Amino acid sequence: MSGAELSPWIALPAAALLIAGGLLALVGALGLLRFNHFYARIHAPTMGNTLGAGCVLIASMLTSSAVAGRPVIHELLITVFLLLTSPVTTMLLMRAAVFRSESGRDRPGETP
Repeated sequence: MSGAELSPWIALPAAALLIAGGLLALVGALGLLRFNHFYARIHAPTMGNTLGAGCVLIASMLTSSAVAGRPVIHELLITVFLLLTSPVTTMLLMRAAVFRSESGRDRPGETP
């Protein structure tokens, strides 16, 4: 089965998930540009990109399973990796920002 022969029952949900994933990633990127404080900036891309990548991975599972004719769940490994690393990275960035502001190295009006 090629991409041209994909059933509409698979192609339409996959297309909707890809569009939703792209929109979520776009909202996360716009949040990064729009917000002016670091703590607000870190939230929008983390949520938007994680949910956007999840939508893309589910769409990939649907189409890969339809093309192969059997359940393909390789994307679950990517999902687990993403769900484990994204929050940890965010927490480390937030802790570094808190440590930097508490130590006095990041005071308003001062240049590094």
